[in-house]
Amino acid sequence: MSSTAILSVTGLSKAFGGLLAVNQISFDVHRGEIVGLIGPNGSGKTTLLNLISGALAPTQGSVRLRRRELTGLPPHRIARAGISRSFQLVRVLPSLTALENVMVGATFGPDAVWGAEAAAIARALLERVGLGGRENAMPEAMTYIDQKRIELARALAADPQVLLLDEWLAGLNPTELRIGIALIESLHAEGRTILMVEHVMDAIRSLCDRCVVMNAGSKLAEGSPEQVLSNHEVIAAYLGDDHA
Repeated sequence: MSSTAILSVTGLSKAFGGLLAVNQISFDVHRGEIVGLIGPNGSGKTTLLNLISGALAPTQGSVRLRRRELTGLPPHRIARAGISRSFQLVRVLPSLTALENVMVGATFGPDAVWGAEAAAIARALLERVGLGGRENAMPEAMTYIDQKRIELARALAADPQVLLLDEWLAGLNPTELRIGIALIESLHAEGRTILMVEHVMDAIRSLCDRCVVMNAGSKLAEGSPEQVLSNHEVIAAYLGDDHA
């Protein structure tokens, strides 16, 4: 782990029976960076986020946050340590209002917050993500991007040291995509540290400081967006050898 890394993934692997879904992945994320985790479908990106966030236990390897070992801890303890996430398929709590959904996130941060204080944090974050005045709306009555905004606000309510975004921009129309990219840019400007799985290459180019490329469970490349997206092996992984 480098001296400036806030998150360090070292030799992380996950096997499901005979399938090695994640194979010896190592990289660091530094404070204030946006690191893109990219690769073809099925390359192991979401599995890797699940290992970092505690949804899955690794077969081997380690995850450290500010040198604190998190490997194998349950998700709620990893959240308390300072890692929050969104999900590839939006996971809102349908029986709760937008405000109540975000308040849940505040209870899982390093400093668990409840009641009026949690409500105040939730209101401010709903305003922050563009949902001011909609605190009492039910998620099922909201658009897809607004449900994603609730989920993002809930993740931010824990005031994480590292925010994991799993295809947060997926499924958005062009107008929504511009709004979403601007929102992530604004979080970056605030100094947020973000590790994001993404397929939208325009977003990768405009948002990310560095990229880690996965293919078939292994790390294929690492570098700036320009470096990795011009890498012949990366092009071959996405498009086939004929295009490399």
